[in-house]
Amino acid sequence: MRLKLNPKLNLIWPLCIRVGTVVGQSVSASTNASSESPQASSAPSAPPISTIADPASFVLPFIGTTNGGHVFPGATLPHGMIKAGMDTDSPGNHAGYDGDPQFNVTGFSQLHDSGTGGSVPLSNFKIWAFAQCSSFEKCPTSLASRKLLRKVLPNGSPDDFASPGYFSTNLTNGIRVELTATRRTALHRYIFPAGTAHPRLMVDLTNDGQRSSTEPAMTLDPETGKVEGGASFAASFGPGRYKAFTCVTFKGEGYDLGKPTEYGIWQGNFPVQGSTSILQVYYGFVSEMGALFTFPPAPRNARTSILVRVGVSFISSQQACANADEEIPDFGFEKVRTEAQEQWNDVLGRIQVDTHGVDKETVQLFYSSLYRTHISPADYTGENPKWNSTEPYYDSLYCNWDTYRTLYPLMSLHDPVTFSRIVRGMVDIQKHEGWLPECRGATAQHFIQGGSNADPILGEFFVKFHEHAAALGVSTDDLYNALLADAENEPPNWNLQGRQANAWKQFNYIPQDMFAPGGANTKQASRTLEHAFNDFAIAQVAKVLGKTEDAQKYYKRAGNFANIWNPNITVPGAPDVLGMVQPRFANGTFNFTDPRHCSIHDPEMATCFLNAARRDGFYESSPIVYSQYVPHDTAKLMELQGGLEKFVSRLDFIFGQGYFDSTNEPSQQIPFMYHYANRPGLSTQRSRQTIAQFFNASTNGLPGNDDSGAMGSYAAFYLAGLYPLPATRQFLLSSPYFRQISFFNPVFNTTTVIRSKNFNGNPSTGTGGRLFVQSVTVNGQPYKSNCYLDWDVFTSGSVIELTLTDNINVTCGNGANALPPSLSTGGYD
Repeated sequence: MRLKLNPKLNLIWPLCIRVGTVVGQSVSASTNASSESPQASSAPSAPPISTIADPASFVLPFIGTTNGGHVFPGATLPHGMIKAGMDTDSPGNHAGYDGDPQFNVTGFSQLHDSGTGGSVPLSNFKIWAFAQCSSFEKCPTSLASRKLLRKVLPNGSPDDFASPGYFSTNLTNGIRVELTATRRTALHRYIFPAGTAHPRLMVDLTNDGQRSSTEPAMTLDPETGKVEGGASFAASFGPGRYKAFTCVTFKGEGYDLGKPTEYGIWQGNFPVQGSTSILQVYYGFVSEMGALFTFPPAPRNARTSILVRVGVSFISSQQACANADEEIPDFGFEKVRTEAQEQWNDVLGRIQVDTHGVDKETVQLFYSSLYRTHISPADYTGENPKWNSTEPYYDSLYCNWDTYRTLYPLMSLHDPVTFSRIVRGMVDIQKHEGWLPECRGATAQHFIQGGSNADPILGEFFVKFHEHAAALGVSTDDLYNALLADAENEPPNWNLQGRQANAWKQFNYIPQDMFAPGGANTKQASRTLEHAFNDFAIAQVAKVLGKTEDAQKYYKRAGNFANIWNPNITVPGAPDVLGMVQPRFANGTFNFTDPRHCSIHDPEMATCFLNAARRDGFYESSPIVYSQYVPHDTAKLMELQGGLEKFVSRLDFIFGQGYFDSTNEPSQQIPFMYHYANRPGLSTQRSRQTIAQFFNASTNGLPGNDDSGAMGSYAAFYLAGLYPLPATRQFLLSSPYFRQISFFNPVFNTTTVIRSKNFNGNPSTGTGGRLFVQSVTVNGQPYKSNCYLDWDVFTSGSVIELTLTDNINVTCGNGANALPPSLSTGGYD
């Protein structure tokens, strides 16, 4: 993702709220229920806290739906396979939808991803309604001819509504569309204008987001209107293809729909009345095709409302039908919508915040960020066409390089059961394909970004939940073997999975001049840093398992980041910034990449994307940013940079000169890195300024792609006053944006409360205020550090109290363990 500065636009009210409406400035006490939380009462050490009974009402699904956020605002369950939503003709319609009303609607499809880059993913099996066609044969069925605008509200925003599990819009042809979903089935409601004599509904079999379909197959039943079919489609961020299938059925709402009065296959703009199979038309000459029906209107001039149930499968159309029959047997729209909201409230409600003294937008921003962390990855269990397995199967891993840093540690705090299922799915993929998945979409392998970044995801799970792994169905042996396969075995194509393992083991870095078969010769420096952290994660697992020799081996390899540190590199115009990671040749000599490369100051304005021709050594971020990226050994990094003062000075330089890039994951930890220099007040200041400058509750409220919830989890952690260190038992600590925040963990059946005793609100600019952590107690006892919390406080269900001050010069404390741990100082011994 690339940097975009976002001036605040109009904000959005929650729960089916129109895009663009301005929110109020504070939250009423009435938003909190007076009853005690059953979750909080499960932890004896935590006092009762007031509960937000409907946290879904604070979610604003339209955040990030304009200007490159690519957020999906449609109907889905937590990690649901189905993501039913509107498709537009916007050039940035990666999630189908665009919140800018100038773009036309082209249909309502069943599958999407959220916050991605690459080519447009999914957007399969669009449904479209016609209120008026001069005749069946004259209906404009092609993608280009059928599209039209949405209605627009007086404030200029589109007449769209959304809440978790629900989406609706009003089109300019007078048709109202509503969507809801179960895990593998979408339910649509099409309400036609009064007096519609010939309500027509269309199924689009072929037009995915890339218009990439081949091998279409479809039949329709003229007695019922049932449509079964499927096609092959192109992957969006890789070289592969996938097959998807659908089963579409219709039902009148409040009246017996009966059989279609007209039916037929359409291709392009030509419906062929009476045809029931694509074999009956010359389908090889036109790429677009589907089914079209005319249904009887509701009797006695009643409102014509037709429900469309759309089952989807990656196995077969028969399985798509079975999914639909199992999940929505009675076409009960309101029931499905209510159950979806209940599922969202269950997962969102495990994190509770005290809303008193906090702007409503802050509460909305927090729960909206938390919500987006549960859109992906998607639960495709039972829908894996590649092998038979009883294990869960999760897809839309788009990509681990984006999500391992904050999304999975956030799941550790409140949704470990889903986390365990994702881990089981990843391990099962490794057992069948040889390596852990890195980036995946719709069952197809996608291009890697950093390497084997499933390693820290598995490490994150095991370090925190190893005592519960068996109960959660995770095989310790299989998990560890999967990690070793990534670390030791080189795949045939390390563009798609695994690592360039042979070179990594031979040189202890990735040389820039080894044009080995099996992958693109790019991003050698950044891959070296990623592999070092991957090996740290493996060492952490080995340590838990008592495999001392393995732990020592991988801890040593985790130090390989220092092998690409060139101490003689300076930044043009800043000679005091001395030393930088750089590409290195196989003979040990360094190449040179301008430290400004891929930053806003890059003279060449390079992107550092997946481009083998450039061979710059870095992926999507500058050498200056990557030279801060050693999460497991910041103490060693500080030493390489010349000590504490030089380290702090460099961090200040990064912010002062605009090298910090909030849109890109390698930058995410940088605001919190002052902790390691015993200056946590500066971390608090920088992290809050980041939220103030780059995140808000508008449709333009993200600084770039949401990256499958990576930006959502990142913002949620900042608002919670925490930052995770994946595959460790530590969370860096700052002050939350709330007087109190609590985390219920269903595996431990405990609630941990973080409370600020003298909280007095959040400065709107993120600067100043009484929000610096002066001291910390856990269950009434002084804690060892003001800068981090160990995992133990979350397993036991603790009450953590922070004493806040307006003095930015607070420290981590005076004890031997006050500073956050680093590998080189024995912090993980």
